[in-house]
Amino acid sequence: MAKAYRKRVLGRGLSAILSDDENNRFNNSDSSISFNEISVDSIDLNPFQPRTNFNKKDIDNLASSIKVLGLIQPITVKVDNDRYELISGERRLRAFKLLKINNIPAYVRKADDQASLEMALVENIQRKDLDPIEIAISYSRLIDELNISQEDMSKRVGKDRSTISNYIRLLRLDPIIQSGIRDNFISMGHGRTLINIDSKEKQLIIYEKILRSGLSVRQTEKIVKDLNQKKKKKEFSRNDGSFEKKIKILQKKYNLIIDLKLKNEKGHLSFKFDSISQLNKLIKKLDE
Repeated sequence: MAKAYRKRVLGRGLSAILSDDENNRFNNSDSSISFNEISVDSIDLNPFQPRTNFNKKDIDNLASSIKVLGLIQPITVKVDNDRYELISGERRLRAFKLLKINNIPAYVRKADDQASLEMALVENIQRKDLDPIEIAISYSRLIDELNISQEDMSKRVGKDRSTISNYIRLLRLDPIIQSGIRDNFISMGHGRTLINIDSKEKQLIIYEKILRSGLSVRQTEKIVKDLNQKKKKKEFSRNDGSFEKKIKILQKKYNLIIDLKLKNEKGHLSFKFDSISQLNKLIKKLDE
């Protein structure tokens, strides 16, 4: 079923998760990894594939490139009974099918479901043509499925933890805004700014304003900043009067002189007591 094929260099994606020992195993006949040319009809798609958008024009361009130059980076599959399951390289596989080429160069390895998931996701995360939401979903899924931290993830894919966190936070946006990022209506920078709005309803209002007025990221940041400042001022003015009423109740209840000073959102609260006995009684009441 498989024809032996000459070894080639691994691409960046899988090299990042395969150790040097694993890379060197290609020269070992007893290796769990081999390099073959296999039938495209014997390959099943990877259920763990995070990519959901395949641009037809990109596939056409890739097919044209393969027709002229050949396949530069083989696909990676795992053995699944008498068939193969794709781990990475679905665009390349689609291009081969488009060209009606029967066999495709492939790295064939034995991999359990977890290894298959990890390889597929890491391979896709490191591609340059993924949209931010696809990357965010991939990071989130790797962390959840493999039960690892963002710190562990950063070591596996060679990205700062803050970068991973910024991508994952995009998933907190309203789905309509996520779709807007995927379709390039707005940038990831716009999305990161809109995350700072708690209300998804208000997120959508600003999102529509971005589309309508063609706002830059900086302009959007100013709108969101002004919106949040107004919200804070409103909350402070609403609570300001009630603080004084509560202070008076406490003074009467505990026979204390309480001093409250407020400035913006910060303040200072102090009270005077006449004896240690009075202080102990107050502490006891507060513990009740």
